[in-house]
Amino acid sequence: MKKLFLFLLIISSAHTYAQHTDRAFNSAFRKLAQDPTFRHATISLYVINTTTGKPITEVNTNIGVAPASCQKVITASTAFELLGHDYTYKTTLGYTGNIVNGVLNGNLILKGSGDPTLGSWRYAMANEEKVIADFRQAIAREGIHEIKGHVYADESLWKSEATPNGWVWQDIGNYYGAGARALNWRENQYDLYLKSGSKIGDPVSVAGMKPSFVEGLNLKSEVTSASKGTGDNNYIYMPLDDSFSYVRGTTPINENQFTISGAMPHPATQMALTLEAALKNQSVETISKNYPAPNNIATSNVFYTYTSPSLDSIIFHFLRRSINLYGEALLKTMAYNFTKVGDTDSGVNVIHNFWKDKGIEPYAINIVDGSGLSPSNRVTTQALVTVMEYARKQSWFPSFYDALPTISGIKMKSGSINGVISYTGYIKGKDNNQYTFSFVINNYDGSGNAVRRKMWDLLGIL
Repeated sequence: MKKLFLFLLIISSAHTYAQHTDRAFNSAFRKLAQDPTFRHATISLYVINTTTGKPITEVNTNIGVAPASCQKVITASTAFELLGHDYTYKTTLGYTGNIVNGVLNGNLILKGSGDPTLGSWRYAMANEEKVIADFRQAIAREGIHEIKGHVYADESLWKSEATPNGWVWQDIGNYYGAGARALNWRENQYDLYLKSGSKIGDPVSVAGMKPSFVEGLNLKSEVTSASKGTGDNNYIYMPLDDSFSYVRGTTPINENQFTISGAMPHPATQMALTLEAALKNQSVETISKNYPAPNNIATSNVFYTYTSPSLDSIIFHFLRRSINLYGEALLKTMAYNFTKVGDTDSGVNVIHNFWKDKGIEPYAINIVDGSGLSPSNRVTTQALVTVMEYARKQSWFPSFYDALPTISGIKMKSGSINGVISYTGYIKGKDNNQYTFSFVINNYDGSGNAVRRKMWDLLGIL
């Protein structure tokens, strides 16, 4: 009898504490909503107590808001379900012509299937040096010691579209705006080194790049020097009716190698040139000067297949580092695998159809890309929480949960684009209850860092 009484007392105490937490949270939210920072903002907040299954807070939960990178949890969850946690990409190497006494009288053909990790520094097995070494060894094993032709990239598996509709010009020249292709290389980005002056307003010059030569890149700097501590305020603009790309903005004074990163104009060709340069022991720039574009890439005799890291490893970096390229590659991969059309719109349809079967209407996930970079995306917080709750029940959930960043002590994905800050994730409450939430603010006023702190403080109450 005493044990039963004690058990009921514990349950009653936990329930009382949970009610206190709910009241404190909602009171704090009402105060936050009155903050002048959010006078012209749309705030959408949905919090459910997973332990009880009951909502804690429901504010504008069915209004579509720009989710920024919180949208990545939708792409990641769908990819886990449809592709499988152990899915890998295959990149093949073949040749045309014939091999005589170790000399290839023909071309080598690299054919991609969308692997976004090829040449990435994030993986020991996939970094640039390792991949080139693996391909060179495979070529040697095939008995090829010299090539008379060239190395060409075959991107035909997917459609030619690289940049999704809805992406803005200010983004697409920068590393985070690198589009996904059937053959990607070094995450389709290069590093740019800037040298600033000693006085505010001095011109900033380009001090170098990595790699040292980027195919198709003709760059001009219009950057000026700014006061110390102002940070990176530079953007790279790709050509628009111009043969040059431009880097514009400001760099702090007295910087000798201030690093920013841009999107390669032709990453597949860059990879082909890099491999050919390694085989011929020449520079990439030298190979590029005598590199003819093929009219048609012939069907090749495939003799080597390179396998990417597994999907759970890819999604770990996709969510932890918020890599937009990975989201676009996953979207097109699902499109090709289920519709045989490798483009963004087909991938969006795959996502809509999958979640419609789970009770989420397409306009609750009204998206135009796989990463959340477009300001045109509109997703409801109710849809985001539904996706997160679905993920919680799946066998791949440990990998998904591990991939989420820990921010202010909370496992959650963050997102930010112009005027948007968002968080979606899981909280283990002080009352031992489990909470799932999505918190999105559009069109706030003032400092983004200040808004983040206010959002963290509110979520911290749980």
